[in-house]
Amino acid sequence: MPSHFDTLLVDRHGPGLVVVTLNRPERLNAMTDAMFVELDCAFRELDHDDDLRVVILTGSGSAFCSGYDLSQADDLASIGALAMLKKQEAAAEALLAVRTLRVPVIAAIDGPAVGGGLSLSLACDIRLASPRASFGAAFVRIGLSAGDLGVSWLLTRLIGPAHASEICFTGRLVDASEAVRLGLVNRVSDSVIPDAIALAEQIMVHSPGGVQLSKRALQANLEISSYAAALELENRGQALLTRTTDMVEALAATREHRPAVFRGA
Repeated sequence: MPSHFDTLLVDRHGPGLVVVTLNRPERLNAMTDAMFVELDCAFRELDHDDDLRVVILTGSGSAFCSGYDLSQADDLASIGALAMLKKQEAAAEALLAVRTLRVPVIAAIDGPAVGGGLSLSLACDIRLASPRASFGAAFVRIGLSAGDLGVSWLLTRLIGPAHASEICFTGRLVDASEAVRLGLVNRVSDSVIPDAIALAEQIMVHSPGGVQLSKRALQANLEISSYAAALELENRGQALLTRTTDMVEALAATREHRPAVFRGA
């Protein structure tokens, strides 16, 4: 992986754990075209790291991400439709790289996650929020649709169509306490980064293959239209995992009343 990014910090926190930090604190970590390119690059490189087990995604300073940097938006209405589509697709590819990373991604949200920042938090598997976190689909405030970077798909499935509609149509902010009531975040924490690391450590004690195929099944079955198809996908995953040495080790550890030592094989 490249050792330096202009808009991100990528740090290893012990074996298997990487923390990716949006690093434009002077702009509340607002997104730019360069940030989308770097997010795409960083997460695609991470996906090839065989030792990776969990990623924590957070923001520097007083925000998670305030959405697209409007100081770069002056030309959006004047460029051609195809040029705008190309920019939109590049942004979408970056968030797709986050969502489809083969290991769990935990969002540690300390401050606003608005517009594209909300989209980015939704692309993660788990969200922990500090008491000062806030969330908003602010697209309508600038004449745009909340059908942006996955919000219309992910938010509806996470909190239901009625709550999603209200938040998207009004553009209002949701504070941390409401977010946890709605199921938008898993929990509120006064020490969001340490708690995200502790959660990552809870995940990393388990079999890498089991966790990764659990993530794959959970995500894929959001898009499968029948119970029978979901069962078929689950059956294949379990059949594959019973062929691994980690499965043999887990059974042996259970019999011997000791912690299992997983090797991801």
